[in-house]
Amino acid sequence: MKKTALSFLPILLMLSALVPGTALAEKPSDAQALAGVTAGKVAWDINMGNPRALLVNLRVIDETYEDLKRQGVEPDMIFTFRGPSTRLVSTERTDVPLDEEAVYDEIAQQIKALLAKPKVRMEVCSIATRLAGIDKETLLPGLEVVGNTFVSQIGYQAKGYASIPIM
Repeated sequence: MKKTALSFLPILLMLSALVPGTALAEKPSDAQALAGVTAGKVAWDINMGNPRALLVNLRVIDETYEDLKRQGVEPDMIFTFRGPSTRLVSTERTDVPLDEEAVYDEIAQQIKALLAKPKVRMEVCSIATRLAGIDKETLLPGLEVVGNTFVSQIGYQAKGYASIPIM
């Protein structure tokens, strides 16, 4: 009997990992880096054309937002989309392969979820949309077209925002 019960132990341990909170330790702290920090001001410089990679990065950024809040830091995030990323935030999908449409839908959902959070804004470069032939009317709801996201990045850095490139 003891031998049979012990043979199920590895299976029970694997199953416990599937139940939230049972096998996961508390997430580590960033206390040293955040000592004395009350606001997490970041301007994400997004310049990538891979939809799956963008989706992963948006999810990590969402987790970053929540990690800051969890540690008592008020997130203040601005997203600046430029270059090939502008195609990924448009509802125009004429050239999107059928097997990638679901990823574009998930990107739109993740952007909507991020925009629903306090102190999150998103900008799209008008130069990039012009060069890519993207109609500004096809951009996802909540995205603001600006003249030049390089200028935005300069301005936000001058205002104390950290610039983090997502490429």
